[in-house]
Amino acid sequence: MKLSIIIVSYNVKDLLKQAIDSLFVASATIDTEFFVVDNASKDGTVDFVKQAYPTINLIANTKNLGFSVANNQALSRAKGEYVLVINPDTITQPNTLLKAIDFLDSHADAGSLGVRILDGNGKFLPESKRGLPTPWVSFCKLSGLYRLFPKSKMFNRYYMGWVNEFKTQEVAVLTGAFMLLRKNVLEKIGLFDEHFFMYGEDVDLSYRLTLAGYKNYYFPEVYITHFKGQSTHKLSVRYIKSFYGSMFIFAKKYFLKF
Repeated sequence: MKLSIIIVSYNVKDLLKQAIDSLFVASATIDTEFFVVDNASKDGTVDFVKQAYPTINLIANTKNLGFSVANNQALSRAKGEYVLVINPDTITQPNTLLKAIDFLDSHADAGSLGVRILDGNGKFLPESKRGLPTPWVSFCKLSGLYRLFPKSKMFNRYYMGWVNEFKTQEVAVLTGAFMLLRKNVLEKIGLFDEHFFMYGEDVDLSYRLTLAGYKNYYFPEVYITHFKGQSTHKLSVRYIKSFYGSMFIFAKKYFLKF
């Protein structure tokens, strides 16, 4: 099997339908298996998937286990040469998967690949390509310095602001909204770190890939649309705790010794 597609869902039934339908089109000529892992949604997602998509492998959790654990549930069962981890609030263009897979097929050094990501208004999302959040990089991000110097290699390493959005390039970190991964590499380095409930797990996995000698590629020849923030409101206490807490977990794991 060439590709395993994994979507973790939480209370986004209507957007999930868009995501699945677009992925069915994009993978029509690829030997593919689908997984939807639902984290105890209250909007009828489980029944909807059972009825509308009977061929999908559905994992229905009875409580919200978080992004890492839910993805790992499917990753442990995935049989594809490549695994696509993708958010439910996305729309994948028809040629995205074919071109992305072709790139990985011809770049043996690649452990993962991300694509150009646009928001619902067609605006480029800078998290499509990111740098490693070292203490200095994290300070520039949290303090807002990166906004003052958006093209600076010193102050905006978080979003790698000096890298053209249309240039294919090796990057430090890819976003979990779309990560195309080699399954045999995951078997070597391990799956998502389950200490990360939501946010940060993509940073950690990207970093472990590079530590193992593989490259993360930003591949902007194709794109997806990401209606970001649907599962977590950006100004909520939950978001603040999850996002900034994950940055602390990452820093403590790799950079802070105490």
